[in-house]
Parts: sequence; structure tokens; C-alpha cells
Amino acid sequence: YVLIAALLINSVVYSTVFYPKLLIDFLSDKQIITYSACLFQWFIFYSLAGSEFLLLAVMSYDRYVSICKPLQYPTIMRKKTVIMFLVLAWLVPFCKIAGPIVQNVNKKLCKFIFKGIICNSTVHKLHCVEPRIEKIYGLIVFVNLLIIPVLFILFTYTRIFIITYRSCREVRRKAAQTCLPHL
Repeated sequence: YVLIAALLINSVVYSTVFYPKLLIDFLSDKQIITYSACLFQWFIFYSLAGSEFLLLAVMSYDRYVSICKPLQYPTIMRKKTVIMFLVLAWLVPFCKIAGPIVQNVNKKLCKFIFKGIICNSTVHKLHCVEPRIEKIYGLIVFVNLLIIPVLFILFTYTRIFIITYRSCREVRRKAAQTCLPHL
């Protein structure tokens, strides 16, 4: 339940950052945002999205250990291990996203009109020079924070499915009960 609570906290923080600004924009005639606020929105958007996928990967690993290695579960998923996973799930995306944000703080802007609902990596279109290195770095971060966790989730649930398929009906029922909150 700690991991489900962490996922819920992640979602609540995400919505408290974006929805008030979206409501203000919908209700006003002009949508105005400062460049620093836009960078902050970009930072929060991508770091919390990355955290969400990493939290889902941690949850899938927890389910995998509880179903496929039930006798080893207390030794593998200790309190310190869970805390370490939670800290890494929030800290890694924040650190990976902070680099491009810090680099963009003092960049020269050629355009001052931003077209979009939320500020994300499309802020690069406001700069005078298109940053190729940042785009490559962004692709690497995308693979690390989205593709790899999704592949890991698919792998763990495939393993769970294979093991429960080979087991009796009672094991399948318990596995379904364990995996239901995550799904």
C-alpha cells in the first residue's frame, strides 16, 4: 500500500501544479506565463511523469516478488529497500530533467509567443538556436524514464502470468487480487 500511496501522492502533486494554471488560462482572455514559470512547469511535468513510470515499475517488481518468490519476499522487499526505491523513483527523474532546465534559464529568446496549453520541451522553439545536444539528451532521458520502465513492467507481468498460468486456480486467484490495485 505504500507504493500505491506514493503513486497517489505523485498524481496529487502533478495536478496541483497544472490544474490551477489551466483553469486561470481558460477563464482569462489572455494566457500569460513568465519564462521562468514555463521552465518550472516543464520541469515538474517531465520529472513527475518519469516518477510515475518508475513508481509503476517498482510496483510491478513488488508484485513479481510477492507472487513468484513469496518465501523470499520479506528479505527482498525490506522497509529500507522500499524507501530506497521510492527515493530513487522521485530523485532520478528530477536530476535528469534539471540539467536541461538549468541550461535553458539564460538562453536568448527570439520569439515571445508560445502556442500550447502547458509548457514542455516545445519551449525550444522560442530560442534563437535549436539545441541538438539537448534533443539527443531528451531522447536518452525518454528511453530511461519511459521505455525501459514500461518494458520492465511488461516483463514482470509476463513472468507473473506464466507462473500463475502453470499454477492451480487458488494461486491464480491470489495473483489476480495482488495485481488488481496496480492494474
